[in-house]
Amino acid sequence: MIELRRLSKRYRTSAVLDDLTATVGPGQVTALVGPHEAGKTTVLRLIVGLVAPTRGTATVMGRRYADLPDPMRRVGVLLDPPGAHGGLRVRDHLLWLARSNGIPRRRVAEVCGLTGLDGTRRHRIRTLPPGLRLRLAVAGTLLGDPETLIYDSPAAGFAPAGADWAGALLRGLAGAGRTVLVTGRRIDELDGVAERFLVLHRGRLVADGSADDLMRADAAERVLVRCDDPGYLARRLAEAGAVVRFAGRDGLLVTGLHGAEIHRLTVRCAVRLHELTPQRTTLEQAYRVLTTPPGTP
Repeated sequence: MIELRRLSKRYRTSAVLDDLTATVGPGQVTALVGPHEAGKTTVLRLIVGLVAPTRGTATVMGRRYADLPDPMRRVGVLLDPPGAHGGLRVRDHLLWLARSNGIPRRRVAEVCGLTGLDGTRRHRIRTLPPGLRLRLAVAGTLLGDPETLIYDSPAAGFAPAGADWAGALLRGLAGAGRTVLVTGRRIDELDGVAERFLVLHRGRLVADGSADDLMRADAAERVLVRCDDPGYLARRLAEAGAVVRFAGRDGLLVTGLHGAEIHRLTVRCAVRLHELTPQRTTLEQAYRVLTTPPGTP
């Protein structure tokens, strides 16, 4: 379990993280998501003690990371791009990590099997394509069979097939009772992988819940309208208090008026309708509403 209590980080006058409180428990993948510079990586660096908080605490299994005995057996961490000596063979690199942490050598074969590296154990690291290097980095985090796993943007750097593999692995690890915390800039990359989303915007937690929770919170009804004269109708809809965005050559995406109200307005304006369709809120739309500053088009 990871516990964050009023966690804040400032650099001079800049607040990178502001008063974050959350508990990340076992049994599900929890995703910390937000746009660039939202504070996601800072949270992970605070958890593992790479930077000190300005205020608040971050603990793993009730202790600071620095106070954990045998940390590699407790927490698997992947924050920065993986680095390993290119001249080493895959097996030797993992064996060195295992021996230096008192982990039995049989675990090397086990993690190679888990990460799809069985056929590359004798290959030198410099010969591996980027996707297999990422798998090697993940294998290193699993050597100690830790209860907690922390990954910064685990889908980044993988081809689509590799991203699917990473998602399945994360779900399997969480399903086995582990605490799994990951980050991502794009929420769609983690849709179907994470069961819970912590949404950060400008260092503050703006939402916490499942994909369904986030979509329900964005309760605004959007209606897709297609007509003969979208420019004229857009002006009349705006005068009626709607928020209007153009969607293609003849379409409008309207927020703030129900379909019946829009229909009545088109009748009064003598605009011929081709389509009037309520739109279901998607996870990406809900995420954009949460992380887009007011007034941004």
